[in-house]
Amino acid sequence: MRATRVQARAKDWPRVAEVWVMPVLGILTLLGGWAALSASGWISPKFLPGPMAVLQRMAELTQEPYAGALLQQHLLASLEKFLLSFSIAVLVGVPLGLAMGRSKRLEWVVAPLFEAFRFIPPIAWVPFAIFWFGTGFLSPTLVIFAGAFAPCVLNAYRGARQIEKHLLEAGQMLGAGRWLTFTEILLPAALTHIVAGMRVGAGFGWQSLIGAELIVGSTGLGYMIVKGGSNLEPTVVMSGMIAIGLAGAAIDWCMRMLQARTLRSAGMN
Repeated sequence: MRATRVQARAKDWPRVAEVWVMPVLGILTLLGGWAALSASGWISPKFLPGPMAVLQRMAELTQEPYAGALLQQHLLASLEKFLLSFSIAVLVGVPLGLAMGRSKRLEWVVAPLFEAFRFIPPIAWVPFAIFWFGTGFLSPTLVIFAGAFAPCVLNAYRGARQIEKHLLEAGQMLGAGRWLTFTEILLPAALTHIVAGMRVGAGFGWQSLIGAELIVGSTGLGYMIVKGGSNLEPTVVMSGMIAIGLAGAAIDWCMRMLQARTLRSAGMN
């Protein structure tokens, strides 16, 4: 019995090392190298403050407002813009991709416009965002939408194209209309592709948000970084960068969990 437990733990060790040990070692190596480089004197602390100085400044930013808000308030402002725009991108992009995948006529009409749209960098929409929405809350949302929309459409389209034709024909023989065909056959069959596209779109959308806030934001982490840079405060800039990275990692983790659950439900994992 005891030998069996030992063998089971030995088998689990590679998985534990992959999930926990190696990432922790990577983070410690990065922090150690950062601290050593900062302490070496090769680069002035004015340009590369040490990890402890940045962490101390992050703690201060959660208690003292900077650029009009606390660090967590800037984070919430960025997340609000992201969630609004990403939700719209999913609600518009997924049905459009599915419809394009099953309708040749719609694909012929929409595909040329979409192909031109998806090769335009999201940051290129900033001038139009300023023209249409000013520099307030809604301005970065257009840029986020532009970043998240294309992956949602593409993956939904690919998922719809890979659905076996006999499934749709069976539904039609059983009297399923367009709506039931869409919700009961098309959407579930393409769900794994849809969730994969949502994960990619979430990453692009979060990156696009920060890029937009650096230019037109009046709130959010990108806006805080701009203010820190203009005031020559690298600790503020690096605090914002760390917050952006952690928030992005958390978003990706949530999407990865959703993707894993979808794959398990589909019997693919």
